[in-house]
Amino acid sequence: EEDAEVEGMQYKTLRTFHHGIRVDTIAWSPETRLDALPPQIRFCTAASDKKLRLFTSDLQDKNEFKTFDGHSDYINDLVFAPKEGQEVASVSDDHTCRVWDLEGNEKAHFVLRSPGMSVCWHPEEAFKLMVAEKNGTIRFYDLITQQAILSLECEQTPLMSADWCLKNTFKIGAVAGSDWLIWDITRSSYPQDKRPVHVDRARLFRWSRVNENLFATTGYPGKTTTQLLVHHLGHSQPILTGTAAVGSGLTWHRTLPLCAVGGDRKIFFWVTEM
Repeated sequence: EEDAEVEGMQYKTLRTFHHGIRVDTIAWSPETRLDALPPQIRFCTAASDKKLRLFTSDLQDKNEFKTFDGHSDYINDLVFAPKEGQEVASVSDDHTCRVWDLEGNEKAHFVLRSPGMSVCWHPEEAFKLMVAEKNGTIRFYDLITQQAILSLECEQTPLMSADWCLKNTFKIGAVAGSDWLIWDITRSSYPQDKRPVHVDRARLFRWSRVNENLFATTGYPGKTTTQLLVHHLGHSQPILTGTAAVGSGLTWHRTLPLCAVGGDRKIFFWVTEM
């Protein structure tokens, strides 16, 4: 339940990174480890100046950051290569998807037909990139041949967010207009299932990382509160409804059925049933 306060959630600030400009999106490298010696923190941000910034820290003396320049409009999403984390992919309103090495060199460049909204890289499909466009098309690119190999259609716009299910590589989810949509790519390029969820407009879609039937969606920021809904494919109604002031971002814990949304100088957490 949303009202049930979880007792004793403890956290510790490890380091504060001064970014200096508004962050629009953030991605963690798979190289990030706190259980190693020395620890390694690596993440990449996209900022309002249309640049990517790669931060690397050992939480002691080594603190570096590099700027990647190339996009000519706002960057909507980015992701690290899932195995070694030696590349970063980004999508932008400039109608491109770009793949960079960690020095900021562009390794691949895909021209899109509308703004790129989401980009996903699956650990079991390391040579494929999924790119979701605002016009309602989701394409898979082969990173070796740099060609599109599969496309899915929403048949509605604007597509705002899409995600590739970690637990089942055949499942893709998205939000477009006020609906969520789910595909099984072995069956059809059109959605298997869709449902209206957010009255105003849906903004983000994220699969749980522990259960292939669990996912969360958020409504559009700008209303007094942003609505978070957690859905289970076995239930016709959302299994959890949450609200956060000025919500931004949506992420699931790697091993727990726990999701988080950024609020006004706070992070809100919700725990759900498996």
